[in-house]
Amino acid sequence: MNEHNLPELPPADSLETVNILKKAAQAHRYLAELKGVSKTIPNEGILVNTLSLQEAKDSSAIENIITTHDELFKEGLFPDYVSNAAAKEVRNYSSALKKGFDQIKKSGMLTNNHILLIQEELEGNNAGFRKLPGTELKNEQTGATVYVPPQNAEDVIRLMSNLEKYINDEEQSGLDPLVKMAVIHYQFESIHPFYDGNGRCGRIINILYLVMKGLLDIPVLYLSRYIIRNKSEYYRLLQAVRDNGNWEEWVLYILDGVEKTSIQTIHIIRQMHNIMLDYKHRIRERFKFYSQDLINNIFSHPYTKIEFIQRDMKVSRLTATKYLEELVNAGFLRKEKLGRNNYYINVALFELLTNVPEL
Repeated sequence: MNEHNLPELPPADSLETVNILKKAAQAHRYLAELKGVSKTIPNEGILVNTLSLQEAKDSSAIENIITTHDELFKEGLFPDYVSNAAAKEVRNYSSALKKGFDQIKKSGMLTNNHILLIQEELEGNNAGFRKLPGTELKNEQTGATVYVPPQNAEDVIRLMSNLEKYINDEEQSGLDPLVKMAVIHYQFESIHPFYDGNGRCGRIINILYLVMKGLLDIPVLYLSRYIIRNKSEYYRLLQAVRDNGNWEEWVLYILDGVEKTSIQTIHIIRQMHNIMLDYKHRIRERFKFYSQDLINNIFSHPYTKIEFIQRDMKVSRLTATKYLEELVNAGFLRKEKLGRNNYYINVALFELLTNVPEL
């Protein structure tokens, strides 16, 4: 199969069809509601930490990097103890997402340097953009080559420079930002600028672009679960743009993902808010050691350990252990053991994050 002659952006075709504009309006409605609901969790770190782990798990699963919630959460507590390569890769994704979010907050831009930093965090190397030919995209079932991205290193750099300008320069395109996000994702995946991790990096770019455009304050909308549920359609529609210029179906697919994922995430955050209030009121009524730092600790990650309570509440190890054991006895937490280490599971939060309703 011959190398694809990928055009620079913006697309030559007009993308804001009646169907796309109608669907974009619906997606914006639920995205705006999600932005508002996110503010009901006063500590943004709680949402960023918990939901980024969900996204990291789902995004990695698209690339057949499979781990369980339990393995992932334990790796966060005991990274030197847990020898699960998949969990470590998923954890790298979460770290890359947070690093990208920090860059967006500081600069208000999403540049190629930021994308390179994200990739470095994902893969643990600084190989940078592809310099050698040979990259091909193959059908998972048949092994047949379905797409050959640009092979020349100079073309990769040229196309990525064009994409960087398209992302950050409003004069390049007056498209609705959700439509533009779909174009950006298509172009990034079609350039395929890295030797590995392009899919995961591209999905991080999606959410960071929404934050950059002010459609969300924090990165809490993750399309990976939607893509997993519609994986064959995702790849079919990407290829249909390359082969036939069929932009409308591709953009509608992404807009549908934004709408459905927003609705799902609104549900998760509302449930989390209710669980936090319940824990807060009942712990405050029963225990003198109640504090907001305690609530933040046991909700910023489904699993916690004695050292985290020591750090966040500034208490001794003995005192931290006492607090956690009392919360276990009262049914708020469940105690587990890994080797010689104890860890504590927020029962209600774990149930919420591992039983997400279908899209």
